[in-house]
Amino acid sequence: MTSPAFAPITNARVLKIALPILLANITVPLLGAVDTGVVGQIPSPEPIAAVGVGSVVLTAIYWIFGFLRMGTAGLTAQAAGEGNRPEVAALLTRALMIGFAGGFTLIVLQALVYRGAFAVSPASAEVEALARDYMRIRIWSAPAAIAIYGINGWLIAQERTRDVFLLQLWMNGINVALDLWFVVSLGWGVSGVATATFIAEWSGLAMGLFLCRAAFRVPAWRDWDRVFDRLKLKRMAVVNTDILIRSLLLESVMVSFLLLGGRFGDVTLAANQVLLQFLHIMIYALDGFAFAAEALVGQAVGARAVDRIRRAALMTSLWGLICNVIFALGFALLGGFIIDIMAVDPAVREVARTYLPWMVAAPLVGLASWMLDGIFIGATRTGDMRNMMVISAACYFASVFLLIGPLENHGLWLSLLVALTARGVTLGLRYPALERAAARA
Repeated sequence: MTSPAFAPITNARVLKIALPILLANITVPLLGAVDTGVVGQIPSPEPIAAVGVGSVVLTAIYWIFGFLRMGTAGLTAQAAGEGNRPEVAALLTRALMIGFAGGFTLIVLQALVYRGAFAVSPASAEVEALARDYMRIRIWSAPAAIAIYGINGWLIAQERTRDVFLLQLWMNGINVALDLWFVVSLGWGVSGVATATFIAEWSGLAMGLFLCRAAFRVPAWRDWDRVFDRLKLKRMAVVNTDILIRSLLLESVMVSFLLLGGRFGDVTLAANQVLLQFLHIMIYALDGFAFAAEALVGQAVGARAVDRIRRAALMTSLWGLICNVIFALGFALLGGFIIDIMAVDPAVREVARTYLPWMVAAPLVGLASWMLDGIFIGATRTGDMRNMMVISAACYFASVFLLIGPLENHGLWLSLLVALTARGVTLGLRYPALERAAARA
């Protein structure tokens, strides 16, 4: 766990961090496709619907704990930049403890989780029963699933993104193999899909701990006075709370976008959903460069090297720009072809093409907001992230109020781009304060 804080920040170093994250992210939608495919071998629609509902509910709940990955990444990168090996080790212990606590809390409250989920998204009695069976099995791996967020953040902070890729590949590989065995060979149905994921997540935790084994050679990982240091815990709580609030506001924007799209009919709603997949694919790719910013900026902040903060921010953002220009061109030239692959209904295809120009613009409009997120996470300027997200969400809802009437679904897409622009501009205006704070530290 030697400090890489003063190694040269080069294009090769940025790509070495970013590319494994890109490869890891590619495996995520593939797993969902396999889950759907194996349960789709059952000649009934209810199992497919049940796995879909149960998976979405648990994924949405686990997503709330995404603050653990981001907060751990920023704090660990800074400790690594300082060359503070004991604090790097102690941060892993804190992250694991938070992950376990969150997961066991969900197990205790699982009845409320199920009740709330089906109150928000009611389903037929058979689908609900199968979805409950699915979630009752998977919920027992919640401690592992959430703790892995912390492990990923800890590894990313030290530029060990190849290990993040290996961990993702290990988990998804086991999940796919067990899906095929439990569902196709043994005929366990929905319970087989859930059991496969349960085993994959616990085995993923075991693999993650193995990848972090160097931390356990540093006595500070179990130095409880250090681990429970009041000031360190308070800082971690503040950082994680800020990120949680920011993430919930962001989720409110995206959920409202989907719900408001339903006002214009099922075809428009379906077209919006197709186009949002373009956005998700692009963000998966851009994550690699945003994560590189988290690691490199965080280390530079820990080393109190303002010039390195600026270089890390510029170089990762330049690669992010190259990535997003490629996506914008790809969407412009191949968007119609991609739409035809994702949707077979002629009406959905036609409407999706109508709104495709918004997705051509989105990679360029949203670049600053996504890259600055990574930069501010690395610097743990999470109060700024929270506050600028408040402004961004307010701009979005104000735009919806003003534009959705006269422009209908075009107004909805324009409002989303307004939110992205507001987030990028406001974070950009706060960037000089980030450098000034690092210089004073």
